[in-house]
Amino acid sequence: MKRLFSIVLCVSIMLGLGSAIASASPLELTMYFPVNVGGTAAATIERFTGDFNAQNTDVRVTPVYTGNYDDTITKIQTAIQGGNPPDLFVSLATQRFTMASTKMAMPLDDLIALDPEGAEFIDDFIDGFMLDSYVEGAVYSIPFQRSTMVMYYNKDAFKEVGLDPEAPPQNWVELVDYAEKLTNENRWGVGLALNSGSAQWAFTGFSLQNCTNEVGLMSADGKKVYFDTPENIEALQLWLDLQNKYKVMAPGIVQWTDLPTQFLAGQVAMIYHTTGNLTNIRNNANFEFGVSFLPAGRQYGAPTGGGNFYITSGISEERQRAAWEYIKFMCSTELAAQWSIETGYVATRESAYETDLLKQYYTDFPPALVAYQQLPYAQPELTTYSAAEMWRILNDNIQAAVTGEMTAAEALKNAQEQGDELLFDFQ
Repeated sequence: MKRLFSIVLCVSIMLGLGSAIASASPLELTMYFPVNVGGTAAATIERFTGDFNAQNTDVRVTPVYTGNYDDTITKIQTAIQGGNPPDLFVSLATQRFTMASTKMAMPLDDLIALDPEGAEFIDDFIDGFMLDSYVEGAVYSIPFQRSTMVMYYNKDAFKEVGLDPEAPPQNWVELVDYAEKLTNENRWGVGLALNSGSAQWAFTGFSLQNCTNEVGLMSADGKKVYFDTPENIEALQLWLDLQNKYKVMAPGIVQWTDLPTQFLAGQVAMIYHTTGNLTNIRNNANFEFGVSFLPAGRQYGAPTGGGNFYITSGISEERQRAAWEYIKFMCSTELAAQWSIETGYVATRESAYETDLLKQYYTDFPPALVAYQQLPYAQPELTTYSAAEMWRILNDNIQAAVTGEMTAAEALKNAQEQGDELLFDFQ
């Protein structure tokens, strides 16, 4: 009997010790993230996450690089269907309506309310970026790797053709004029990425530059689109004219990922691209380059884009709280400044611009400030319910116009009809 009691006691002690060891193990979280620009963004995320893990020994976050934004959505859906979803992820801010309607992501208002610093944390984000964090009044995502489109231009090429390298084009008329002067047998004057998934971002900017309805392509609630306005038809016609009439832009569909490479190789003198590529261009350009606002139509306008943090629906409250702490760390003032410097993305918090780190960066490299200065003229890119399908509709029709299958008016009329049909159930 004594021996039996000793065995039971030993087993009980071992089980208790095992429980203690288990409870001491860190909570394991998985975070999916995309990278849609060149450079070392993935390595930076991994380093920042390592710092978080070192400071929070009760939680361990594993960042998983999941390709571009489209790849990431597919992998999240697959993981959810397989019963092994990530705890949190970075996805396009434009996906917020879809994330809410499909319940892939959860609203964050309760976590914000429970956090004594929550309201102050949210209030510090730049308004232009928080615009696309809300769905019907609820916060669904937190701005992270955010960008706006800027113009990069080759100052050496400007000097070569007698243009002032400190005076980039200010409007569409000057854009055409400069592009004609810069184009030769070895170089295009201007470059735009018109591939599927990128055309809608650039077109948002052109729409905002030319619109008279103050919203461009869509309503703020994501339930209506305004593709076939006269102003948007005029904007798309400019794209076609750059290729076909003025012959200052490469014909056909140029890929988003190819454009910076072509710019760095001197094959195109001016490109419309994300500020998220600023560090990559700075590190690899063997010529002097400039960064400027996008040229105006009726007014200045630019699209915001990039990714926000989301927390996956259905995870435990413990995991929700841990994910929230990770997001706060990754979006902290100092890291927002550091992230901007290392990647070229725009710092998302107002307080980041008061840090000595960012002030010194802008003093040393003034072009980096252009994106922030342009934000008052910026609005979210095309964002609706069923965003992926809406992008496909607009992109497909724009490409049909670019390849000569439709006129600008026909393409946007067709896109409008298809867009109205897609959003019918959300009216």
